[in-house]
Amino acid sequence: MTYASSTYVPETRIGFRFLRTHTWQHHVLRVAIKDLKRMIGEPLPPVATLLDVGCGQGRSFRLLRDAFQPARLIGLDADPHSIELSREEAARENIPVELITGDCAKIALPDASVDVIFCHQTFHHLVEQERALDEFWRVLKPGGMLLFAESTKAYIDTWVIRWFFRHPMDVQKSADEYLAMLQQRGFRFGTERVSLPYLWWSRSKDFGLLERWGLRAPPPPGVREETLVNVVAQKPFATA
Repeated sequence: MTYASSTYVPETRIGFRFLRTHTWQHHVLRVAIKDLKRMIGEPLPPVATLLDVGCGQGRSFRLLRDAFQPARLIGLDADPHSIELSREEAARENIPVELITGDCAKIALPDASVDVIFCHQTFHHLVEQERALDEFWRVLKPGGMLLFAESTKAYIDTWVIRWFFRHPMDVQKSADEYLAMLQQRGFRFGTERVSLPYLWWSRSKDFGLLERWGLRAPPPPGVREETLVNVVAQKPFATA
């Protein structure tokens, strides 16, 4: 993910380069997509159109194609340079992708035209989060899914991340606050479609070293501060 709003905090050079690394693609993107797919369950519904909001440099395209087999894949990002890198990535992987340089708060797509929105590590960059969520709702078909995967304030507001990356700090939220935000907009999901991964890279205080060395057990959910939240949220079908 890069940026997808007309009002965002530009990423650092280090952050931009990090989004091209194997660590980003393998340990962050791949793991999130696998977790989201698990929560949807089998068999996966057919996906006519999948929109990747904040597609960044296109490192998600192959993973999304392999996981969901969309008939139409669209990438949206506000950064023109990222869009060009996405174009190169799509050509390298031989994946047909429609690319839009644009804003999450004003998506240039018709109402009810998208089956699945993939929103991965995008929201913590956006200042206009509520407007972006309204746009997701608008372009999703009734019954469509929002695959939402986000870092929480407990991760973003740490000295390591603040030193190397830039984010609008006043909009950062906890896992519970992100879940409440989705529900308030009207998205529906049960507990079986919420995941709270506690991955080493999302714990910038110690990167989970003591646990990986076997010196202590990780704190359980409900006790620890959650650093990640993944949600498969659905826009309800229209009611009579």
